[in-house]
Amino acid sequence: MLFVLIMEDLKRNIESNKSVLEMNLKKNPSLTYHKVNELAHFVGRRYNMEIKIHFPDSSQIHKIDSFGTENIGVTIDKSRKKFPIPREDIKKKAHELTCVREVSDAYMYEGKEGVRVILESGRLEIQPGAVHVWCKINSEIVTFIDWLLQYVYLVNRN
Repeated sequence: MLFVLIMEDLKRNIESNKSVLEMNLKKNPSLTYHKVNELAHFVGRRYNMEIKIHFPDSSQIHKIDSFGTENIGVTIDKSRKKFPIPREDIKKKAHELTCVREVSDAYMYEGKEGVRVILESGRLEIQPGAVHVWCKINSEIVTFIDWLLQYVYLVNRN
């Protein structure tokens, strides 16, 4: 379960810097945004990937306890345009999620491909070199992203 390790590492780093994040939040919320993404970048480098925490609703910056539990982008290889396995296999695996509402092709232009997974609460944007999680991350999402890391992004667990 590589993704669980990554998320635990990220949460540990956020927790150990919580006082700095809270202090920055009082002064200037954008400092908190930059600091939390600095921590995400630090953790991502350990796993040879880029991790970014997104705040689609600017008021979420005030919810420090939710940092690292939702709205995360994980980039493994920006240059990839095609999946190493059939896109239909990814869509089939996505349909196994109990909270899935719709699975469709996405980003199908300029030789690129992708998959969009609409969930009961949020969505996943799956690209050949990245996955963007626009929802709360639960154990089912972790398992699915672990599958993506292994079979789509070919990330070695070592």
